[in-house]
Amino acid sequence: MNDVLVGQALTKRFGQTVALGGVDIAVRAGEAVAIMGPSGSGKSTLLHCLAGIMRPDSGEVHLLGQRIDAMGERGRSALRRTRFGFVFQFGQLLPELPAEENVALPLMLGGVPRAQAVRQAREWFAPLGLHSMEARRPGELSGGQAQRVAIARALVTKPAVVFADEPTGALDQQTGHDTMRLLVEATRHNDASLIVVTHDPNVAGWCDRTVEVRDGQLLSTTSQMGGARA
Repeated sequence: MNDVLVGQALTKRFGQTVALGGVDIAVRAGEAVAIMGPSGSGKSTLLHCLAGIMRPDSGEVHLLGQRIDAMGERGRSALRRTRFGFVFQFGQLLPELPAEENVALPLMLGGVPRAQAVRQAREWFAPLGLHSMEARRPGELSGGQAQRVAIARALVTKPAVVFADEPTGALDQQTGHDTMRLLVEATRHNDASLIVVTHDPNVAGWCDRTVEVRDGQLLSTTSQMGGARA
């Protein structure tokens, strides 16, 4: 009853390749779910379908009871700006903008005046250990700092779901550990669900549950008893 995001019988083909072969998945409110699998297993395709980035060939995706896969591109784009947040492997920050404007960007794209958007963005810096870094550009940040800016950008709109695609893939082990801790804590604090695509069991260990995808099929689900905390 408290499912936030639901995918039903999702299929997706690329030519003769079956990326998704009828996948069912449900993510609960405030839950952190890791999607694991080898390269080419369909895990990123599943994330893209759940996030409205691409449409499945068949099946349905529902966010808080509303079907989203049938929306037009404009509607899905608006949804990605407002109800979803994204953290990518390399952050994908705009190099010409200071950190505070990178965080404020989703708000500004949604029509919030720049001054107000930047004020809201600045509120995220201290909680994520980024105090005094508001004016730094991405080239002046370490890899871990840049990913924390990306986390702030993902959460600034107070989304229902945050999607993270290999969020620690470009980081060393300790920085990746710290980044996952902050990502999980920040999403939980803001009552958002978290979906993490990863090949790293250490990253998956931070989540409440791991879903294994192989050859476009969901093979198994493993509970982590609340996720790692150490």
